[in-house]
Amino acid sequence: MQTSSRRFFKRTSPPHISTLILLAGISALGMNVFLPSLPGMAVYFEADYRLMQLSVALYLAVNAVVQVIVGPISDKIGRRPVILAGIVFFLLATLGCIMSPTAEIFLLFRMAQAVVAVAMVLSRAAVRDLYDADQAASMIGYVTMGMAVVPMIGPAIGGALDQAFGWTANFWLLFGMGLIILAFTYFDFGETAHKSGKTLVAQFREYPELLRSPRFWGYSLASGLSSGAFFAYLGGAPFVGTEIYGLNTAQLGLYFSAPAVGYFAGNFLSGRYSMRIGINRMVFWGCWINGIGVALSLALAFAGLDNVYTFFGFMTFVGVGNGMAIPNSTAGALSVRPHLAGTASGLSGALMLGLGAALSAFAGWVLGAGSTAVPLLVIMLVTAVLGITSIMMVISREKQLGLQ
Repeated sequence: MQTSSRRFFKRTSPPHISTLILLAGISALGMNVFLPSLPGMAVYFEADYRLMQLSVALYLAVNAVVQVIVGPISDKIGRRPVILAGIVFFLLATLGCIMSPTAEIFLLFRMAQAVVAVAMVLSRAAVRDLYDADQAASMIGYVTMGMAVVPMIGPAIGGALDQAFGWTANFWLLFGMGLIILAFTYFDFGETAHKSGKTLVAQFREYPELLRSPRFWGYSLASGLSSGAFFAYLGGAPFVGTEIYGLNTAQLGLYFSAPAVGYFAGNFLSGRYSMRIGINRMVFWGCWINGIGVALSLALAFAGLDNVYTFFGFMTFVGVGNGMAIPNSTAGALSVRPHLAGTASGLSGALMLGLGAALSAFAGWVLGAGSTAVPLLVIMLVTAVLGITSIMMVISREKQLGLQ
């Protein structure tokens, strides 16, 4: 654990919490700010909506691959240089998105944007470098609570920018924010990792140590499946909002932010109570809240009583549940083998986003002309239930090991 004093804009001391929040935030902003523009982008590129919707699934898939690679690299050479390089590549990919002449080229650059995953992964790993397990869960909660402001207002801003200036305005926003965060990282992010000194081959050979741990799998799947409901929402909600409930892009951006409002609240609860209640119980109740929100929305949809307010309103429960489950399950996964914190952060994040990519693509695929919100809600409920099962597996395992 690092004990160096934290001074703002000093490259030789650990990063200020505001820098960690910005790093986590640029990843979230890159994921969702442009989503209200998807129907209009399909028209602009003369492409099918399902093709443009892949901009979410492909981004998540590449994001997952990046996270597998970046953990061992950062454990070897440090967090700081990997983050700086990742942001520079993100800026170049963002310019490519803006200048793309076709949907296919746009998707290629969109995939390249996923390199910004280094900011999310390594901001969390930096927290684990500095704090023990329960305190790390609390600090990750505060970091992601601040980060939650970004997806809370991101779609609303994206929808307004789209209406005023067109879809490219969202990517110019990402480019500008990326430049600002690059400067913050360069001047404030002092190295937090105790570099392993091992070769990359040796680093990757340590993956089996994590993969053989039932607790690591349980925490990672609890995080991945709980957030899977949200990623399915990312893939299907633009269609539901525009085609089923008739929202325009500005309205969609406003309603779309509903889970982020809940996520902010859930992260506050994590920051405030994780040390007192313990990470396992926080994950358990977070997964339950997630599932209850989706189940209530699905019941109304089956009864034909759903509307735009019930659909998006109950998504705040998904946000609250994720805000409780994700920081705590992440801290749990990183604490199974503390000496592999960067590797664990990358692998756990990759599992989460790999599931997210699949669920996002599947949600977009099942929704078509004449669809209701029911198929999307069924996908979300199944993943929520599996998330509950995963954390129960962890609790059972720890009882067997006498850790409780």
